[in-house]
Amino acid sequence: MIRRLLCLFTPLLVFSSPEAAEKTNVLLICVDDLRPELNCYGVDYIHSPNIDALAARGRAFTRHYVQAPTCGASRFTLLTGKYGGSNNDALFQRGKAIKANPKSIDPSMPAWLKRNGYTTVSVGKVSHHPGGHGGPDWNDPAIPEMPNSWDRNLLPFGPWQHPRGWMHGLANGQIRTNNAKEMDVFQALEGGDEIYPDGLAVELTLEQLALLGKESAEKPFFLATGILRPHLPFGAPAKYLDLYKDADLPETPHPTRPEGKTTWHGSGEFMKYNRWKKDPNDDAAFALEVRRHYAACVSYADAQVGRIIEKLDALGLRESTVIVLWGDHGWHLGEHAIWGKHALFEESLRSPLIISYEDIAAPGAKADGMVETLDLFPTLTDLTGLDTPDYVDGISLRPLLENPKGGGHDAFSYHKKARTIRSDDYRLIAHRSGHTELYDHRQPDAETRNLAEEKPEVVAALKAKIAKRFQSGK
Repeated sequence: MIRRLLCLFTPLLVFSSPEAAEKTNVLLICVDDLRPELNCYGVDYIHSPNIDALAARGRAFTRHYVQAPTCGASRFTLLTGKYGGSNNDALFQRGKAIKANPKSIDPSMPAWLKRNGYTTVSVGKVSHHPGGHGGPDWNDPAIPEMPNSWDRNLLPFGPWQHPRGWMHGLANGQIRTNNAKEMDVFQALEGGDEIYPDGLAVELTLEQLALLGKESAEKPFFLATGILRPHLPFGAPAKYLDLYKDADLPETPHPTRPEGKTTWHGSGEFMKYNRWKKDPNDDAAFALEVRRHYAACVSYADAQVGRIIEKLDALGLRESTVIVLWGDHGWHLGEHAIWGKHALFEESLRSPLIISYEDIAAPGAKADGMVETLDLFPTLTDLTGLDTPDYVDGISLRPLLENPKGGGHDAFSYHKKARTIRSDDYRLIAHRSGHTELYDHRQPDAETRNLAEEKPEVVAALKAKIAKRFQSGK
């Protein structure tokens, strides 16, 4: 069993008694493809007042890293607290294993909370498939993505016909066909928030929050809700794009394809949409339009966060609820000539993480210590007064919640061709073929100059850490 030594800490006042812990609710907000570029993360041209307000009352982690640069594998780690497969089927593979032998698989995070008296509800995209089912249109209840985890696993797909349509939907029920080139890569139409998929899902989230709030005095809740944008295609109501019509966006750093062997790819997920025969890698005006539409989607997502928090406050539940906002991975907007995720560069692996609750120490102070998605499961059990199961691979972030100036730990990530470690100073990417990439983050060229041949001792030390961390064979 992979474990780390837990740090000593002083109990938090708000959760200092078993009685208080028993009534602590959890609200988890998952945001798809969200870069750590928000106003509260120091990016002043992004309009994100609601997430900023959440950070001002909580703790933003500036160096949070996911375990995998793709939705399904990253959410596997979030929801299980364990390393897992590197592709979007990771949770379905786990589901098949549970069906074959239920006792062979450790309970997920929602299953653990459910076992400990929580009502567990999922709305929207929390696991990889919105609504949590498999099948051709992702609506077959006989193929659950997360068996035994949710009391209710919900998705209002509305005019988008089914969960698959909702997942890649544009305004007013437009869904992606097998020929993605028939769908525009970005869009901004006039209308309310409900003309895009997130509007309906957030409305149902508010309804569930009201229902759970009525029951929370007797039974605490774990409500997980997934906001789809800024996932491709970049569609949001025009009012959010208007926020950026005069915005001065900074130049994209290191915008060229890296030399040598890396985890670079051709941005296939982005390029398969209708781009009006334009390529953002050689068309600066088009690249700027893509970035503006991405920013519009971020602000649309921020507005949905605002609706949820406003409802929580209106119900009088803020004081008894731990709120977590989590981005499932980053997204390249032209860095390394990539438009997407799926690489092991910093842009794919770093994402926002904000935790907020009543009486948090030093509210609004940022934590610069390095942390991982793996750490969320033990953090939530810690904050709610539950036992932490011994099978989770992360550690509680409670020390950094009490002292934002505290230290973090190395972060490990992977995809099908390589594994990586991010230390304070370096990123090492170890390809399964034996090739290595070493980047020094103390230098301005960061992840653009491979120093592996120049620093073999650093390569050896970091490879040893990777081997030790994954000694279970995952």
